[in-house]
Amino acid sequence: MNLNALDLNLVRVLDALLREKSVTRAGERIGLSQPAVSAALNRLRHALNDQLFVRRGNDMVPTPRAESLAEPVRAALREIERAFQPAKDFDPAKLERTFTFMGADFFSMLLMPSLAARIATGAPGVSLRFLDSARGDVSRLLQDDEIDAALERPLEVSDWVSSAPLFHSPFAIIAASDNAAISLAGIVQGECLPMELFCELPHVLRSIDGSMSGATDQALAEIGLQRRVSLALPHFQAVALAVAQGSHLAAVPRQFARWAAKSLPIVIYEPPLSISVPEVRMYWHARRDDEPPHRWIREQILEEVAKLGFKDWDDPASAQPHPAV
Repeated sequence: MNLNALDLNLVRVLDALLREKSVTRAGERIGLSQPAVSAALNRLRHALNDQLFVRRGNDMVPTPRAESLAEPVRAALREIERAFQPAKDFDPAKLERTFTFMGADFFSMLLMPSLAARIATGAPGVSLRFLDSARGDVSRLLQDDEIDAALERPLEVSDWVSSAPLFHSPFAIIAASDNAAISLAGIVQGECLPMELFCELPHVLRSIDGSMSGATDQALAEIGLQRRVSLALPHFQAVALAVAQGSHLAAVPRQFARWAAKSLPIVIYEPPLSISVPEVRMYWHARRDDEPPHRWIREQILEEVAKLGFKDWDDPASAQPHPAV
């Protein structure tokens, strides 16, 4: 084909359509009107001699030819972006960009409000977006530029993924302040729950994949015991609400337990056994290592995490990846 029939805007439109499968959403993604995207699509169809997309309901379904172009087009745009990225004189106050992060609701509650306030002051043109952990595979999302960074427990990722430690996340046990069984046993806030009571009471589990077991169950199994998980929920906030309204216990990150106890009628106890302490990390694509805006936003996250006062409660060497507790 004649490359003179294409320009960079057409390539950007094709990439947006492949990502969004919608003329309207593609236009919103790259700042073009719906008629402009439609006109660009017509030019692409003529230049490539292929329909590229066919309508199915409200969505645009790519043809095999369009699908074959997805990765080469994204790779080409990434290289163009890298080539024209300013190497110096970066000024956050002049930056206009949306950064997308992914992680547990732990971060959307404890980190994002303070981070947003910080960014609004120093970089008013920057917007932040936070996606739930269940969104998908971190390596794929980073490769496809769907996220800028993931804030997660230890993960198995591709060798081109960079990472930095954020903090260690030890577990505490939370229960409703009026939990009858705990009151009857005479256990007060901050004390260690008796093992027998810990295993007897029902538990709520934070699980993004529907699993009914986690790190706590693994630790119990190692000493020949088990607990009774009767409820699994995808978000820490939902776990805390369920605990506050019933007789359940839950093992949650200590930092979250302290935060939740400020607004909910829950009490924090020590677990009756040792549970591996995961190291929470920030992950990003290695090609962003030296990109000034990306390096800057990573620095903002690290500084805000430090201000939260998280403490290393365990030897980092003991950290193990656990999808649920």
